[in-house]
Amino acid sequence: MRPNIVTEAGVQTRFNQWWNAIPFLTSSVVVVCGIIYLICLLTGYDSFYEVCFLPSAIISRFQVYRFYTAIIFHGSLLHVLFNMMALVPMGSELERIMGSVRLLYLTFLLATTNAILHLLIASLAGYNPFYQYDHLMNECAIGFSGILFSMIVIETSLSGVTSRSVFGLFNVPAKLYPWILLVVFQLLMTNVSLLGHLCGILSGFSYSYGLFNFLMPGSSFFTTIESASWMSSFIRRPKFIMCTGGNPSNYIPTYSVQNTTSSGFSTGNAWRSLSSWLPQREASNQSSEDSRFPGRGRTLSTARDPTAPTGETDPNLHARLLEDSSSPDRLSDATITTTAEPRCQ
Repeated sequence: MRPNIVTEAGVQTRFNQWWNAIPFLTSSVVVVCGIIYLICLLTGYDSFYEVCFLPSAIISRFQVYRFYTAIIFHGSLLHVLFNMMALVPMGSELERIMGSVRLLYLTFLLATTNAILHLLIASLAGYNPFYQYDHLMNECAIGFSGILFSMIVIETSLSGVTSRSVFGLFNVPAKLYPWILLVVFQLLMTNVSLLGHLCGILSGFSYSYGLFNFLMPGSSFFTTIESASWMSSFIRRPKFIMCTGGNPSNYIPTYSVQNTTSSGFSTGNAWRSLSSWLPQREASNQSSEDSRFPGRGRTLSTARDPTAPTGETDPNLHARLLEDSSSPDRLSDATITTTAEPRCQ
């Protein structure tokens, strides 16, 4: 007989399962940013000054394309890996709620508002009459982290949680979570754009409080785009999420750490987990008991005729016992044998 062998899925199988669970737009952003970084790495392209978000170049030469080219270029392998790994969970949740087309529109909206806020703050800091911070106008910023900070604020607002964990070390109030991350990244990492992350947080709060509602079209707008003929090839893809196929309540499901169905740290589940390792007594075929007579004990036996064969029982024993209980004047043909100790199963 072939033995029962428990095998674990390989690395490639697990990666495929993880990748197939990522919705269409989120996985597309990961692919685009990864390919762009690989092309820059293989070709030796490092002229990020031409594509980065540079306030002085945008104002003087009106290079608005920097609003969008800056978010898809990354300066190092660690930079692109960190941003994409942070994008996968947040982008996947938001895409399942909003749909792929709506999230794409929101991404462009956040990129635009982040850039406008960045320009305004840099201009005020660089051209104010009191004290001028010229370095903010000449700061060259690239990366997707500004959009990520906006998504963090939006996801935290939609989830309804009251506290968030910072790298699993300590919990902070949910409203302070993006600000704590802003300070932590600024202290732990070098060459980080404080203004770019700050503008991402401000855009996220502006969207959460409804300040961008007049910029968000209705569902009919996105439905019209999805019904266009040129969108058919995208919609047929299994990971594409329609705008009407997300969560209608616009609420991200949250998960409590006290999950009684799956967590092994609750009282009941902890005992079940422990008892599963203990040796179990073999169940007997006679373990079923009558609900009218709970408990365990010896079976009723009859006063046998010496000439009767061993092992033969009286089939009318139960009927006679009932008759005897209703007629106390009659003598029972049966006797009850008892013992002080219950029989072990």
